[in-house]
Amino acid sequence: MPLPSLIEIVPLAAPVRAEITVPGSKSVTNRALILAALSDGLTTLNGALWSEDTQVMVECLEKLGFEVRVDPDANESCNRTITVRGLGGKIPRGGTVEKPLELFVGNAGTAARFLAAMVCLGPGVYRLHGVPRMHERPQAALFAALRELGYRVDSANDKLPAAIHGRDAFHRVPNSKQPENGGAVERVPARRCTVSVEESSQFASALLLSAEVGGWKIEVGGANDDELPYVEMTRQLISVFPKSGGIFEVEPDASSGSYVWAAHWLLNRSSHTSDSQIRVNLWPQSGWQIDEQFQKSIFGLLKLTYSISRKEDLGDSVLTAVVLAPLGCPQAAPDAELPGYKSTRFTDLGRLRVQECERVVALRTELTKCGAMVFETGDTLEVFPSELHGAEIETYNDHRMAMCFAILGLKVEGIKIKNPACVKKTFPNFFQKLAAAPPKGLGATILDGHTGQPLSQADLFAD
Repeated sequence: MPLPSLIEIVPLAAPVRAEITVPGSKSVTNRALILAALSDGLTTLNGALWSEDTQVMVECLEKLGFEVRVDPDANESCNRTITVRGLGGKIPRGGTVEKPLELFVGNAGTAARFLAAMVCLGPGVYRLHGVPRMHERPQAALFAALRELGYRVDSANDKLPAAIHGRDAFHRVPNSKQPENGGAVERVPARRCTVSVEESSQFASALLLSAEVGGWKIEVGGANDDELPYVEMTRQLISVFPKSGGIFEVEPDASSGSYVWAAHWLLNRSSHTSDSQIRVNLWPQSGWQIDEQFQKSIFGLLKLTYSISRKEDLGDSVLTAVVLAPLGCPQAAPDAELPGYKSTRFTDLGRLRVQECERVVALRTELTKCGAMVFETGDTLEVFPSELHGAEIETYNDHRMAMCFAILGLKVEGIKIKNPACVKKTFPNFFQKLAAAPPKGLGATILDGHTGQPLSQADLFAD
């Protein structure tokens, strides 16, 4: 039975002691899948995330002609052991101008960007397309960089859908001219490009993942390297990945783990549940994921005496921090004019506007529904301590909106989540983890939002 279209989270009243396993990192899994396909020989990815975004990537690799085997993971139901046979940088299949090879990327930004660069190494023409929201998300800087390298990218508005012509298809060098005598256009591609990461660091990561095979030299513009943790993750993965085949361990997803640490923090704000001890099993320690910092920073940052930057402090887990912020200083009265009244400013949120939904507006809108005082100025949200109440939360088909507000429901009565199945993008068994008995879950009761009836474990998987 699928998840109902509306569910209600019942607040926890008793202390919880749990150590919860979260699925593998989406960011690491999709990077590793590209590197495995470009490697030489069999590569086995252990602990790889199996969710909507990674399934899209696997399906695209199979359509490109790669041999991919997917086996269960005994330790986590939403992970898989994935084996890819790389062909030393060769892309097996390609289409033609008249009939491009179609690649559907859903709403997976990593798949859309990483594959756009990878198929330039292929023997034909490829058409990338996705869901309507993916067709709204930015691609222009990546397409500009690919054109600078000498590849032909056809797009009506520099977004998806787009047709990309591989290195063995017709494309022209930047600034080259069509010969007047009708002869062939010079076809040796440029080998250097500069890519802007103002809108997404995934543009740089996409190019870096395929750069060695393509013989590309990539310069990153638009931000300092220390502001680009996801680009640094890509570089480090490339440096340690087994290029001649082998075994690669995918670590747990730190962004997904933020919800577990948030539950610990939130429940310990309550006198009824202040003895709760909730942890993430095998919390990553590599330093690859910026959201590893969430565990250490959540207690300090949410004293509401700080400005939290999306660039420098947290990645996607900044959404979790925003949703918790109204409860961070309960002793303060909800009056912005009171001396000493504290708020948290969340800055550098511009990239949140072009992700799965317009997340800045979505956060402000849904928190306001719950009674929070939230102000949006430019790419900053300022959140004040507030008395919260229940509301029906619109998730905008955004997995992180659903999970953030579900955690809030562990403390605030009456939180209902619309379209909860959207968590399948990265964490299909998220609600099962909330409801499972401790120590493997939180033991929360989750109701059908329409009937008020409790949902079983089988009802809570998002597929």
